[in-house]
Amino acid sequence: MLANVSVRSRAAAVALVCLALGTWASFWLPDLSDDDELGRPIPPRPDLTHAADKATEKSVPKAPEGPPPLTVPFVAKRAKESQEAWAQHLGKPGPVEENSIGMELVLIPPGSFTMGSPPAEEGRLDNERPVAVTLTKAFYLGKTEVTQGQWRAVIGTTPWTGRDCVREGDNYAATYVSWGDAQAFCKKLSETENAKYRLPTEAEWEYACRAGTATRFSTPDEGSDLNDYAWWGGILDEGSAKDEKYAHEVGQKRENLFGLHDMHGNVWEWCLDQWVNIHPGGTDPLASENNMVGVCRGGGWNNYATRCRSAFRKRIVRHHDYLPGSRHSYLGFRVVRESGQSVKK
Repeated sequence: MLANVSVRSRAAAVALVCLALGTWASFWLPDLSDDDELGRPIPPRPDLTHAADKATEKSVPKAPEGPPPLTVPFVAKRAKESQEAWAQHLGKPGPVEENSIGMELVLIPPGSFTMGSPPAEEGRLDNERPVAVTLTKAFYLGKTEVTQGQWRAVIGTTPWTGRDCVREGDNYAATYVSWGDAQAFCKKLSETENAKYRLPTEAEWEYACRAGTATRFSTPDEGSDLNDYAWWGGILDEGSAKDEKYAHEVGQKRENLFGLHDMHGNVWEWCLDQWVNIHPGGTDPLASENNMVGVCRGGGWNNYATRCRSAFRKRIVRHHDYLPGSRHSYLGFRVVRESGQSVKK
C-alpha cells in the first residue's frame, strides 16, 4: 500500500516537473513543430532575411538599358533616329557636341555589324576576313580628323612645319604625328576636360565609317561618287587630289549617314589596336599582340581608291625601342570621347 502511494507520488512529481519544463520551453523556445495543437499544418513563417534582401535589391536602382542598338544595314532615317534617342537618353540636347577646343563630336549609338569584306569584294585582301562584331557602348567620335589648330591648342607644337606635302592652317588635318603623339594628345585633352578621350578601336572605326552600309564604300553610289566624299589619288595623278598633293582642310567633302566627314581619304587614321593578321571580332573587341606594329584606317589623299574602302586595313610601325614611330604627310587621327553608357548585354 505504502509502495503504491510512493510510486504515485513520484509519478505526480515527475508530471509536475514535465509540466513546468513544457511551460518554460513554450515561453522561451521557438515552436519547431510542423503542426498546431489540433494537428493542423502550420503555415511557414515569412523568411525575414530574404525579405530584407529583396527590399535591399528593390532599393538599388538598376542602370538604364538605353534605346535599342542598331544592326547593319540601316538607312539614314534610322541612323538619325537612333542618334537622337541616345542623346535624349544621355540627357543631351542633340547628338553633336562641341568641346573646349572647338572640336565637334558626334554621338555614335551601339550596334552590331559584320567587320571585314566578303570574298567577292573588289580589291579585297586576306586580312579582311568577315567577323561578327557587337559594340555595346555608345561613344562620341570626332566629326573630322584632328586639325592643326586643335593639335596646337592641346600640344603646342607644329610637327608638320617645313615638311613635304603640307599646307598650313587651323583647319587642315594635323599630320606627321605618330601613334605615341596621338596618345599624348588624348591624354592631355582628357586631363583638360576631365573626360576620357582615346583613339578609336578598329571595330569602332569601321562601324562608324560604314554608318549602316555593308558595301565597299559608305557612299550612296558605292564608290562611283567617291570624289564627293574623299580626297584620294594624289600621288597617282588621279582622283580628287591629283592636283592637290597634300592633306586638305577637314569637312570639305560630304558627310556619311552618321554625320562624319573624311572617313574615306584625306589622311590615314590611327586606331588604338595593335596589328593582328585576322581581327578576332566579338563584343567590344580590342586587338592586342604586344608588338610594335599598329593599324590605321580610311586611306589618304595619296592612295588608290581601293585603299580607301571601309574594310581596308593598313599595317604601320607605331613605336619601337629605337624608333619614334611612323610620321607621314598622309597620317593623322581622330578621337573618341567615351560616353559611359551601354546597352544591356
